[in-house]
Amino acid sequence: MINKTWFQTGIALVLILIIILLFRQINDIFNPLVIVAKTVFLPLVLAGVLFYLTRPVVNWLEGKRLPRWASILSVFFLLVVTFWVLFSMIGPIVNEQGARLAKNTPQMVQVAEDAINYLMNQKERLPQFAIQSLEDAEGKVEDWAMAFGTWLINFLQGLLQTVFLTVLVPFFLFYMLKDREKFAPFLANFFSGHRRQWILRTLKDLDETLQSYIQGQLLVSFLVGTMLLIGYLIIGLDYSLILALIGMATNVIPFLGPYLAVTPALLVAWVQDPQMVIWVAIIMLIAQQIESNLISPNVMGKALDIHPLTVITLILAAGNIAGIWGVILAIPTYGILKTIAVNLYAERREIKDAATKDI
Repeated sequence: MINKTWFQTGIALVLILIIILLFRQINDIFNPLVIVAKTVFLPLVLAGVLFYLTRPVVNWLEGKRLPRWASILSVFFLLVVTFWVLFSMIGPIVNEQGARLAKNTPQMVQVAEDAINYLMNQKERLPQFAIQSLEDAEGKVEDWAMAFGTWLINFLQGLLQTVFLTVLVPFFLFYMLKDREKFAPFLANFFSGHRRQWILRTLKDLDETLQSYIQGQLLVSFLVGTMLLIGYLIIGLDYSLILALIGMATNVIPFLGPYLAVTPALLVAWVQDPQMVIWVAIIMLIAQQIESNLISPNVMGKALDIHPLTVITLILAAGNIAGIWGVILAIPTYGILKTIAVNLYAERREIKDAATKDI
């Protein structure tokens, strides 16, 4: 029985749970490490994203016989120029639209309250569940507005903190690009023989998985944001650039992103002209269909190959556990774990086939 897979797996799970319990009992010892990890987490994630975006450029420049240090400095120069151009182009527009949006927020709240009051006056024509929902929503619009304002302040504070922490990003990115071939051999050197080869193969697969996801997801988000901006400009929607940027940012969240992006756009359209709500819904539907049926299959292919039900479950669970970061990192984390599991299964399969063949 000791040699059975299910028995060994059960023992491993019990040992893992015991280790977790012991760590929880002595967590004060690890508090400094947790603080350090939280401090470098965001810069490390941002540097990792930039690493997968810039590595192909560095490899191309090195292929042109440019030294590595010169290739990395060239990429840094291109990044600085790109961010400066984007900030110069869209910064003033975002600032102007943001000021107008903040000024008109009370009017939008009043319009939402009027809409709810109008529907409440039509109770006899509505089903019971709709009446109950409206009663729950009545009087809460101002609370929601206050909550949104609080969230916006926290977001801006977090943004300032992020800007401060991003000072570390260039340092992480530089050494990631400079020593990118050393990471896998360094980890593999702790093992030998067949296990070392398995570690190298698994790390290569993990690298390809992350590269496909990050490059594909960012490209898809950019294209979706561009489509939304073009659509919003065509119909003359107010705050079109801000709303398109929101759509671009939320599209990083798979499956649920488009639905999160359309909510503020619908509210703005309702305040501007109720008929425009239909056009906003049509634009979002067209963009979502193009993204899901044309762009994503060709850009990302089957990088992760996750069923939509699995995506929803992961996002909801990760959101409850770790908030917004859990939502953003749920899918790539799942992809990493899935790649490791697939490689473990393939390894055990090879061992089993080899043992069966010897018999």
